Amino acid sequence: MGTRARIGKELSDGSILSVYHHWDGYPSWLGKTLVTQYNTEEKVAELIDGGDMSSCWSDSIWGKQLPKGVYAPEYYSARGEDCPPRLDKDMDEFFSEGEEYSYIFRNGNWFAYDMHEFEDMIAPEPVEIPA
Repeated sequence: MGTRARIGKELSDGSILSVYHHWDGYPSWLGKTLVTQYNTEEKVAELIDGGDMSSCWSDSIWGKQLPKGVYAPEYYSARGEDCPPRLDKDMDEFFSEGEEYSYIFRNGNWFAYDMHEFEDMIAPEPVEIPA
């Protein structure tokens, strides 16, 4: 079972362009991976432009092994699905889905939120991304 997450980039008007991420959405894995591997505006934009994904850092793409030491996002589009990025007008709309964690790249930094998906009436809560 995956730990679902949403990865977003805040745009200049406050809207958020984002994608779904299926596996290992915990800050201890996805948060650390975003901070270490997708830490510039260009890298984040490229990651999100690919659309929804199974994993942002995989050594295989739908059963096809990548060369040793090569990692890449495993996008659903690589298996023929049409899952483009989603544009939300603000953080409230961005937080409305149903993932367990959400990540926003804002002003050159990643911010993580526990969505408390399985707890009623608890608002999204900022959480630390481990070093």
